[in-house]
Amino acid sequence: MTAQLDALMEKLRSVEAEIEAELTKRREELRFRLENRRIVFEKEVLRVHREIKTRVSRYLIEASPLSIVTAPVIYALIVPIALLDISVMAYQAICFPVYKIPKVRRRDYLLFDRHHLAYLNIIEKINCAYCSYANGAVAFMREVAARTEVYWCPIKHARRVLGPHPHYRGFADFGDAEGFRAKLRQMKDGVKIEGAD
Repeated sequence: MTAQLDALMEKLRSVEAEIEAELTKRREELRFRLENRRIVFEKEVLRVHREIKTRVSRYLIEASPLSIVTAPVIYALIVPIALLDISVMAYQAICFPVYKIPKVRRRDYLLFDRHHLAYLNIIEKINCAYCSYANGAVAFMREVAARTEVYWCPIKHARRVLGPHPHYRGFADFGDAEGFRAKLRQMKDGVKIEGAD
């Protein structure tokens, strides 16, 4: 990378650290903390949350009829998402050791913590669990695909990529044949993924 790109990457890391500090401040404002991976709210906050919770009967009465009609379509996606999730787990288990690609820890992507929110009713908690699983599974799959791309084709595209994975910025530039060959040589002893275990 050029010196300018290195400087920009350092700025990005600095901004990410600032964002994490702001998120920590926001947690304090909302009066909860993390203790050994458990979420702990202050008692007064829990009381207020329980008062705000919408009863299931009221929730269903106030729901849009179209929301109720389309819910089965949304929930039907659980089948292809789960099948793809299982397939990607098998793919990673079989192929990554062969190519010495560091495995993606699936549990880092599947986060289920919204059920701790006392202001959600049971339907909202189920909806949140579904969204957590679907988005977490897709994020896991994306990281597996990204590490595969790092190994086989670490070349940037000619056109701008929307939402590239974190490894993309280290790829060889489009049209840089020597840079591509150098990247492939780096892979000889296995993919080196920043932050992998």
